[in-house]
Amino acid sequence: MSRPEAAQALWRQGWYRYARSLASPNFGPRPTASVIDLIVVHSISLPPGEFGTGHVQRLFTNTLDWDAHPYFQSLRGLQVSSHFFITRSGELWQFVSCDARAWHAGESSYRGRSSCNDDSIGIELEGLEGGEFEAAQYETLASICSALLRHYPVAYLAGHEHIAPGRKLDPGAGFDWTRLQASLGLPAKCFPARP
Repeated sequence: MSRPEAAQALWRQGWYRYARSLASPNFGPRPTASVIDLIVVHSISLPPGEFGTGHVQRLFTNTLDWDAHPYFQSLRGLQVSSHFFITRSGELWQFVSCDARAWHAGESSYRGRSSCNDDSIGIELEGLEGGEFEAAQYETLASICSALLRHYPVAYLAGHEHIAPGRKLDPGAGFDWTRLQASLGLPAKCFPARP
């Protein structure tokens, strides 16, 4: 099997072979002229600071019980999704085909373009905004990013905080961009400027 064929075997209509699939209804088509050249890293936990609850998966599939926790009232009726979600143990879930537009970025702008949902792939890490992440999550993140880099014309990686500054703060100070850059072997120009 040639290298392009091997890369194609990892993907089927934007679905990654090694992810656990759980289709979200929260997606739409990408604009015709869009080029998928950005990966956006997020963090999420529901309720905040609680891990392994299954609530993130339920949020992205519109099956979250709004009355299960007081915090969920602030999310009532929200329809969001991400392409991928990486649990604390490194398990990879996929909710939306990468060929489609997931609803993860919201109002956003990066590399001179607005509406980052149009041409980005969203990856949520289970964690607290500003908190640290597990080694297993970095391993899975590097693996899926590598697969995306081989299949799509990705040129940039950024956090939600970089594409929606002042509105979003995730993944935050606890996320190690240097570690991700070293894992992927990409130049600094592909990443947000770091202090």
